Amino acid sequence: MRKESHSILNLAVVVAALGYFVDIYDLLLFTIVRKPSLVDIGVTDAGMIAASAKIIDLQMVGLLIGGVVWGIMGDRKGRLSVLFGSIMLYSVANFLTGYVQTVDQYAWARFAAGIGLAGELGAGITLVSELLPKEKRGIGTSLVAGVGLFGAVFAYFIFQATQGWSLPYDILGFEGVIEGGWRLCYKIGGGLGIMLLLLRISVAESGMFHAIKDKQVSQGNFLMFFNNAKRFRKYVLAIMIGLPTWFVIGILVNYSDKFAQALYGANAIDSGRSIMFGYVGIAIGDILIGFVSQFFGSRKKALFLFYGLSIVSMLFYFSGANDSDTRMYLACGMLGFSTGFWAIFVTMGAEQFGTNLRATAATTIPNMVRGALPLINYLFLKVFQGSLGWTILQSAAVTGTLVMLIAVTAAWFTEETFHKDLNYVETEEMFP
Repeated sequence: MRKESHSILNLAVVVAALGYFVDIYDLLLFTIVRKPSLVDIGVTDAGMIAASAKIIDLQMVGLLIGGVVWGIMGDRKGRLSVLFGSIMLYSVANFLTGYVQTVDQYAWARFAAGIGLAGELGAGITLVSELLPKEKRGIGTSLVAGVGLFGAVFAYFIFQATQGWSLPYDILGFEGVIEGGWRLCYKIGGGLGIMLLLLRISVAESGMFHAIKDKQVSQGNFLMFFNNAKRFRKYVLAIMIGLPTWFVIGILVNYSDKFAQALYGANAIDSGRSIMFGYVGIAIGDILIGFVSQFFGSRKKALFLFYGLSIVSMLFYFSGANDSDTRMYLACGMLGFSTGFWAIFVTMGAEQFGTNLRATAATTIPNMVRGALPLINYLFLKVFQGSLGWTILQSAAVTGTLVMLIAVTAAWFTEETFHKDLNYVETEEMFP
């Protein structure tokens, strides 16, 4: 077994950050190319929200399923096996997305990609958490998430740079033209994933995982989250504290053009650009929150600070002060920064559980949050707007209020994990 480095910038941290960079590039690419790609396959403006919701909801269901599959594999076969297997699946799925012709094909391609994308962050965070000492792991995981989240920014600029671009080629007698635009962006995402496989060859497996793999202890047993009252409570709370992140990105930022119309009328908002500004904010917030947590000596205090910023940002978003395209982009950036607690949220999930369940927890928890977006969308679109007839602003404001109340309550009852020793295992103790 190779010697583990305790440096924050060791190979595992660098490769996990680059892996998450590609993960976020692929995960958020649809929200960036949503409108032009749907128009290109024949979706009308009237059907835009329904088609978009169908595709992103199926992608999130894929993430939910993949989170369970890869989490179990991470605890049974090792953290690195997930990093290799998941990237192969989502790379192929993203390449194939570049050839879809219908909404259904688009949705199922994103479903397959979602299954693959589900394994990246949880396995990376678990590996980094176990390789770094406890006084450094918060900063290390924040760097992984912060650097990785710039993948959304990269996706935006790649899309902008390749629109209207074409490259003729003649290779071994085969001639053709590589066309730019949204289809090429998906293919680039697939290619970036394959390149990552070469970097991962040199990464060492977690010593904690090696220490338990031959012991008589249940590993990756997903049912263990539900057969013990204390574990079940910790698991549910760990999921709920992350809900505001995907409400913000999946609804407020993703549909920023629709909200701009409701707030101040005619606008030229590009939802892809909104995503870019949102993720610049998220990336900066995710890097900063690791140092804030270090300063407070507490994950929870840092989390509550960012919850407060999220509430302030939402109030600005829905207020009369948000009355121009410039201010809408500013609001998206503010929302992104204030929900830049993804790293701490996933780290807390990993720190809640023993080595034999840690990868399952760290992989399923963020994907349960992503998988909750269809439910949040249903509440926002079907219940409040559809059944009750509320406006888009009223529906979003009430949905956001409910999401924040759930998250803040869950964080209040979540245990502090800043100084927690991770070298232990979970027993199969059942409900009394």
